[in-house]
Amino acid sequence: MTEPQITLDPHSLNPVEEKLRRPLEEQLTSALQAATEQTRQTYAGEPVEAVCRQLLERTREHLHPDIAAGFRPDHDQLLQVAQAIAAGR
Repeated sequence: MTEPQITLDPHSLNPVEEKLRRPLEEQLTSALQAATEQTRQTYAGEPVEAVCRQLLERTREHLHPDIAAGFRPDHDQLLQVAQAIAAGR
């Protein structure tokens, strides 16, 4: 599995968010990648949905509280990352 990346939809952003899009994408991606590695290292056969919740919680832990509060990733995409972890990829 390649490292997960977060891309924000520019059509869903307000003007301020659009100006900050690239740094925000970098920060979100970095947090998700750190959470993915941490979850991969501690994976012990949990169900995929539990892994998905761990990814979300750990990603938020790596973010500024204000950004974490607004972080709403696509569940299906997060689930794909969780499935890859469960499959050992």
